[in-house]
Amino acid sequence: MNGIGQDFDDFMQEQGLYEEAKEIASKKLLSLQLAEEMKKQHLSKAAMAKQLNTSRAAVDNVLDASYNTSLETLERFAKVLGKKIQISLI
Repeated sequence: MNGIGQDFDDFMQEQGLYEEAKEIASKKLLSLQLAEEMKKQHLSKAAMAKQLNTSRAAVDNVLDASYNTSLETLERFAKVLGKKIQISLI
């Protein structure tokens, strides 16, 4: 369907951009949730890096949605925050 009144999701699918946009949005949301939890717990990036036995740059990478962070790294990051990552197959 083209034109006025077209659903945005339909437009994105038609253009072949829907899945990529959805993936980017999911990564951004997770990054924001992790950063918010760090803020809530008053944990700096340096303190987080120390607890993870890694560099501050590595913490920056986890918080950067465009960086390809492994699930294992995300789980370790969440564990330090006392949280878990939940993934669902729909």
